[in-house]
Amino acid sequence: MSDAKQAAILRPSERPTNDRGGGARTTPLVTRACGSTSLINGITAFNPGAAIGVHWHNCEESVMVIEGEAIAEIDGVGHRLRAGDTTWIPANVPHRFINASQSAPMRIFWTYASIDATRTMAATGETRTIDAEHGRKA
Repeated sequence: MSDAKQAAILRPSERPTNDRGGGARTTPLVTRACGSTSLINGITAFNPGAAIGVHWHNCEESVMVIEGEAIAEIDGVGHRLRAGDTTWIPANVPHRFINASQSAPMRIFWTYASIDATRTMAATGETRTIDAEHGRKA
């Protein structure tokens, strides 16, 4: 018997979605649950005009806009993004994503460079693991 991990096919339409509040919903994809040991990723959908609060992570993050138009506010500077545009954000850099449209949805595909990724909210200083946000405890 091999100790090799099994590959996984993850279909967003078949995965649980978590309401993040403020018009944002996240669908975790690659996580510890499927056997990942080095990264996690997923999709966050934003209603028209929705935004998440300024925050930072303890690891690198990359985000690709997969639908709609976004504003990526990185270290206080706003950048307009459209589908296909991709960000790379170093650890501990404050940022957030905003749906630039008041009438159309926006979706991002995100990847954290650690399964132990955390999010610290600038407004409160509260730090939580990404797993905890998704209802999955390590």
